[in-house]
Amino acid sequence: MSTAMNFGSKTFKPRPPDKGSFPLDHFGECKDFKEKFMKCLRDNSFDNSLCRLQSKDYLECRMNHQLMTREPLEKLGFKDLMDPPPGQADRDTKP
Repeated sequence: MSTAMNFGSKTFKPRPPDKGSFPLDHFGECKDFKEKFMKCLRDNSFDNSLCRLQSKDYLECRMNHQLMTREPLEKLGFKDLMDPPPGQADRDTKP
């Protein structure tokens, strides 16, 4: 009986999902990217190191549609897949 009385006094305070939580893509906004990533995994015996480009594209789609917090791709482990800033590529090719 005391439980019923205490139940009404507690308030629910919403909070954002923990880092790393992925809200569902209810509208299928990134479905094509997910399917390409999953196909790549299946075709490569689930060796995710061979599907990094598809993974990057999928995460970019999720960030663009507010399905996850925007993070720099370098922080997500895709630094080697990033285009160098303009001008830097010229310096790298000069002797």
